[in-house]
Amino acid sequence: MEKIYPDGKRYPEGEIFPVEKIFPLNIREALHAASWQEGSEEIRIRIGQPVEFLYGTGSRYLVMKNGTCSFCDVREAESAEEYLYRVRAADIAEMLNYISNYSLYAYREEVKQGFITIQGGHRIGIAGTAAVEGGKIAGMSHITFLNIRIAHERTGCADKLLPFLFRGRNLCSTLLISAPGAGKTTYLRDSIRALSEGTRDMPGMRVCVVDERSEIAACHRGVPQNDLGPRTDVLDGCPKAEGMLLMLRAMSPQVIAVDELGTEKDFMAVEQAACSGSRILGTVHAGEIGELTGKPHMRRWLGNRIFERYVLIRRQENGERRFEIFDEALEQLC
Repeated sequence: MEKIYPDGKRYPEGEIFPVEKIFPLNIREALHAASWQEGSEEIRIRIGQPVEFLYGTGSRYLVMKNGTCSFCDVREAESAEEYLYRVRAADIAEMLNYISNYSLYAYREEVKQGFITIQGGHRIGIAGTAAVEGGKIAGMSHITFLNIRIAHERTGCADKLLPFLFRGRNLCSTLLISAPGAGKTTYLRDSIRALSEGTRDMPGMRVCVVDERSEIAACHRGVPQNDLGPRTDVLDGCPKAEGMLLMLRAMSPQVIAVDELGTEKDFMAVEQAACSGSRILGTVHAGEIGELTGKPHMRRWLGNRIFERYVLIRRQENGERRFEIFDEALEQLC
């Protein structure tokens, strides 16, 4: 019997979900037998604190009693205090061994960025004591906080969005906008897959993904863990600006996809790519469409009409997402 997990993948009975594999042995099997998966988005590991599972509609704490795993919500925590599983230093050390395959040094570049991506595309954010050299983070010691972000592939979530991103048969350069955690990367990922696959009426396109933080393709040892379609090439772990220009030179993309544009170098590279004939799919943080005019580089883009479509994604109270689409003049289309 197969079990369906939050990443949308199916695992045969007896196979352990990659996120469960990184937990300490004393709770791994109990967690595997428990029902925690549906709707889960993050798992927070904090030294001396209860293990917290976050969902779209709230959070729950891990309860361990006689080797059995269960959960309670925040309101029930006081009555369950005796059995709340509190994270020990030894637990985090054991988890880091599993996360890094017993060689945290081999992941030193990822550690400097503050995260490690594991099998399945799940991303482990890390925090503790930073070692700083020349004003930059050179490493991290005494790692005492972990944030396990569950990878979610929402295949088909962009189906209703894509028709608005075309003018006739021509794809518009598009910027996806949302507050953190509202879904812009998920929509970007599924848009890439759909454009790469194509349809009976729309030929598949050559898409190049510059995945600086391993969030789009979620590469593990160079292999994308997420489905980005058959005509997609990925440059993983490379700064966006340099990566976009490299892909232009090397891979002749019809579409370049990047996540979380922000620096001046990013904006300059986007302008160069757009002037070279490639369409751009990008994302940027903003809670409202009006916030774009408060970003200096965005004002220039708006004036030059670099992007022809802007998609504002909102997360509703029930966890569902909805989007609003604007043209290059920020006139709402739907």
